[in-house]
Amino acid sequence: MPQSFIINGGKPLKGSIDVYGSKNATTPILSATLLSEEPSIVYNIPLIEDVLNLLNIIESLGAKITWLGTNTVKIDPANLTLKNLDQKSIKKIRSSVLLIAPLCARFKKFELMQPGGCLIGVRPVDTHFEALAELGLETNTNNGFYCFKYNPKNAKREVILKEFSVTATENVLMLASTLPQTTVIKIAAIEPHVLDLVTFLNKMGANIKHLPNHSFEIKGNPKLKGVKKHEIIPDPIEAGSFIIMSMACKGNIKVNNVRLDHLEIVMKKLQEFNGKFNITLQDKSRKLYSVEVLPSEIKAVSKVQTLPYPGIPTDLQSIFGVLATQANGTTIIQDPMYEGRLKYVDELIKMGANAIIADPHRALIVGPTPLYGQEITSFDLRAGMCLIIAALIAKGESKISNIYQVDRGYEKIDERLKKLNADIERVDN
Repeated sequence: MPQSFIINGGKPLKGSIDVYGSKNATTPILSATLLSEEPSIVYNIPLIEDVLNLLNIIESLGAKITWLGTNTVKIDPANLTLKNLDQKSIKKIRSSVLLIAPLCARFKKFELMQPGGCLIGVRPVDTHFEALAELGLETNTNNGFYCFKYNPKNAKREVILKEFSVTATENVLMLASTLPQTTVIKIAAIEPHVLDLVTFLNKMGANIKHLPNHSFEIKGNPKLKGVKKHEIIPDPIEAGSFIIMSMACKGNIKVNNVRLDHLEIVMKKLQEFNGKFNITLQDKSRKLYSVEVLPSEIKAVSKVQTLPYPGIPTDLQSIFGVLATQANGTTIIQDPMYEGRLKYVDELIKMGANAIIADPHRALIVGPTPLYGQEITSFDLRAGMCLIIAALIAKGESKISNIYQVDRGYEKIDERLKKLNADIERVDN
């Protein structure tokens, strides 16, 4: 049943909140477990809709799924079959595109429905198909299905991506890891979750080196093994969301399990917004820090522009947008990647924000402005979190519909925010 959040804003936020495992690292790593016929155990999995849907798809392929703890799963892919593949679930989530490489390695010939996901603009899979074609994959379409035929004998030794596509990079890394040759990928994405996948593939028996200039060298292994233990990295997007939430609400929140090395430019930009932080080392071996966000007067910055890593992630663009409504001055929000990522601005305007969408990739936001409770809609995962923050700031009651989008990326967000003194309730429509 569709659900909404009812939020009464204006309450001061305080307390501590833990960052959970990275959604964007979990989905490729769970997919990569299928490259081997041996079981793998993955720790620190976030219990979110995209991950649970992907696990259902993996189970429909015949893999045995065993939960060893609340956030620990064992996947035994020894007996995969295409007979009962859940094509409807594939259509639900964009990350199902990450199954292309593992299914190539295991079956050579198969069909998939077009993957779904957030409505954030044109997200073609051409980059995937063109890159994987260099490794021997033929792709055709038939009645809404992609039809794949894979011949590893046709694999070239160099793949040059036409853009910094994260999931295309991950697909190529996975498939190249199964080849008995050395493959070089150029124009590759190097986000933290891509490097977490590289760590996992190396544990499986591949030999992947991160080269300069956004490149990887992969020495493949046709007999990849299972991984006895791999812990998913903390989610930098969740960490950034909570830190910005505390700033925008003028709260006093301690955010735990933060990998600061994954958020360097984000923290630098927040200091430009006059963010004040107490940072303490939490776990040296795992590079984890606690970030206490102190209340401060927020100052606007001239521009927040998203870029491929190590730039500001597009997944935090809308979170910066709501922060800008509370900053003193004018901020330009620019996202060159997706033309649909600014839909949330219209919802903020409904709430009283002084903002305009200049073009599909730029918004102009002037602050500080008081926000007022309204009925608003979450169009995508990250916009949903942005609107939750806006509702927490706002005076009065807000109702946010289509919260399934938020559940896709933030585990039990309402329960966690209640522990920070937020007045938030989940209701059936």
